[in-house]
Amino acid sequence: MPDVLSELEVLALAALLRLGDDAYGVAIRDDILERTGRSVSIGSLYKALQRLEDRGLAESEIGEPTAERGGRARKLLRITALGQAALRDSVASFRRMMDGLGLEREGT
Repeated sequence: MPDVLSELEVLALAALLRLGDDAYGVAIRDDILERTGRSVSIGSLYKALQRLEDRGLAESEIGEPTAERGGRARKLLRITALGQAALRDSVASFRRMMDGLGLEREGT
């Protein structure tokens, strides 16, 4: 059985996929908040992102330093092919669990 993703890991992978080259900690947290209304602490998010990297589901690189950050560089993240497969599997599992419960909204 493949590794099971936590809810936060699923949200983070979805944000990585959506944000593309602009994915870094604060942008990921903001995307999660905007789309789910869920406020995630930056510390919890960074721990989840590290777990994803450790499992090969995401990878990172250090970007160029920016003046707006006082010369500090951002850690940019991206989802890997393995991460996309894990995200797809998690979403499919969730959909199978919800199937037939009558929770579907009209128009979805």
